[in-house]
Formats: sequence, structure tokens, C-alpha cells
Amino acid sequence: MILDNIIVIIKKLIDVLLVWLVLYYILKSLRKNVKMVLLFKGILFIFALKIVSDVFNLITIGYLLDYMIMWGPLALIIIFQPEIRNVLEQLGRSQLLGRHKILTVDEREKVVYEITQALDYLKKMRIGALIVIERDTSLSEYIEKSKKLYADISSELLISIFFPNNPLHDGGVIIQGDKVTSAGAIFPTSDNVTISKRLGTRHRAALGISEETDCISIIASEETGRLSLAIGGELHYNLTLDEIKLMLLEELSPKKILSLEEEEEEEAVDESNN
Repeated sequence: MILDNIIVIIKKLIDVLLVWLVLYYILKSLRKNVKMVLLFKGILFIFALKIVSDVFNLITIGYLLDYMIMWGPLALIIIFQPEIRNVLEQLGRSQLLGRHKILTVDEREKVVYEITQALDYLKKMRIGALIVIERDTSLSEYIEKSKKLYADISSELLISIFFPNNPLHDGGVIIQGDKVTSAGAIFPTSDNVTISKRLGTRHRAALGISEETDCISIIASEETGRLSLAIGGELHYNLTLDEIKLMLLEELSPKKILSLEEEEEEEAVDESNN
């Protein structure tokens, strides 16, 4: 009898844990997609308005909201098909325990040093470049479609990849941990209408992949020689080498990674409770 009760409790705990994990990864994916965040807020607003109409017996608005709730899901699936697909793809790329390699202090400083050394040369010579650093969200989809390298990171390697007339010049480089894993990667471009029309394909691709994943994207402009960095769907334009160095050291530090994971877990718990 006691054993049966224990089994029932364990099943309920597993059930609750699975529901929490599903909610956590859905909300984690939502917060990286601006359009889906706005959509989610809109849905919450409609349900809140429905509760108010029921409490105060607002018949007309109540009927309207009933029809919206009834047919809304079908309309949303049709209208927001690309965004829903992106969220599902992010869930498929995400790993339960994360796949970002936590670098040691020496490894982190070496990676940042080699990147900034390469950027210094690329900036002076007006050579265009796009460097993407993978973190928790896997970039394997883009690695599979690009030229695989898996080489130790060095400024010389990065410069040679982006040197004019190199077949891999126009694509992006992907860095995993302290390795350059692929070159010539093609990323989705952002459709953010607030982006300046002066910015080219590299900037839009850097911003696009940062909207879909938690990666860090660094851009060297071929036209102006300016350096920029995209992270979390935000573009930091015309940065100095020192600014990029500080941002990379901070974003790749173990404390930053752990704090981001804790923040995401807290937000997921809060939103699921609401």
C-alpha cells in the first residue's frame, strides 16, 4: 500500500516536472523572438479582457471575445506561421543542459584576443567579416550547410578566411568554445523595419541570427571599416575594439552565463505561475 502511494507521488512529480520543462523552454524561446513576445502579450491581454467582461457582464464585448478566442488560434497559425516555425526550431536546437562550453579564464582571454586582433586588421584593411559565437542555442543547422573546419582559433585563420577572393569570404564564421568550427555559413536576415537602410547583408544576417538564437555576432563593415556587435536581437553599431573586447569578456564569462540561465528560469516560473 505504501509502495503504491510512493509510485503515485513519483508519477505526479514527473508529470509536474515535464509540464514545467515544456513551459520553461517555450517561454525561453519566446523571449528571443520579438514578434512572438508581442503576440504572447496580446493573447494575455485578450484573456484578461475576457475575464473583465465576464465579471462586469459586458455582453457585447464578451460575444466578440468569445469569437476571437474560438477562431483566433487558427488565424494566428496562418498569420504567424514563420514565427511559430522559428520558435519550434529553437526548441529543437536547444539542449536540456545547454551546449555552451564554459571556457577557463585563459581560454576565454585567448579567444577574445584572437578575435580582436583579427578585427583590428580587418578594420584597417576595410575587409568585411561576420563572426558568430555559439552559446547555449545550437548552431548545428548552419554548421551542417557550411564548410566544416574545427580548427584552433587564431587571428591569422580568421583573416585568411575573410580575405578578398577567398571562396568563403562572403559567408560567416562560427566559433564553438575555442574552436573555429565552420566558415561560409549563411544566416537568416532580420526583417526588422527599424534597421537603417544603409546597413548591408552582413549586419542584417548578424541581427537575424541573434534574434533566433542567443549567439554573439560581430560584424566588420567592408564599406566603412566600422565594427558592430549583435546580441539578443539588438545591434550595437560602430564600436571600438576595446568596447568589443569588454563586451565579449563579459558575455562569455561563466558568471554571465549562469546569471542568464537563472534569470530565464525565474522568468519562466513567474510567467507560468501567472
